[in-house]
Amino acid sequence: MTTTAHGLDELLALTGADLGHSKWLQVDQDRVDAFATATDDHQWIHVDPVRAADGPYGGTIAHGYLTLALLIPLFTELLEISGITMSVNYGLNKVRFPSPVPVGAKIRLGGVVESVKPVKGDGVEMVVDFIVGIDGSAKPACVAQAVYRHYA
Repeated sequence: MTTTAHGLDELLALTGADLGHSKWLQVDQDRVDAFATATDDHQWIHVDPVRAADGPYGGTIAHGYLTLALLIPLFTELLEISGITMSVNYGLNKVRFPSPVPVGAKIRLGGVVESVKPVKGDGVEMVVDFIVGIDGSAKPACVAQAVYRHYA
């Protein structure tokens, strides 16, 4: 279920909130190939299923940065914000990729709002702790702490 916040005051009230989990998203070879083309990263472990079958993971895996990029669409399933004029991705405090995402696997995002504090310019800075889980795996694909700024 999506959490909704209208305006800065409701965002401030989200400190400590568990935003739950997104739906599962299957990471297919077409998505991995498109990311490889967009980033010019055509390493065989990502784009050559035949060669990767004999590699360390038994098949192709998603780029770590693809997994990170998928935070954006998955996060929109967790939090809907209205009553503001602009939101920006301010950066990341930390990112780790504990486990690769095999092509064909399903991932989902979990998020907890670590903090929300006022910032200059009639805005708030929101820090969110994310975990990207892999269906059937005890180890996450990605653990990240993202920083967003939202302005009235």
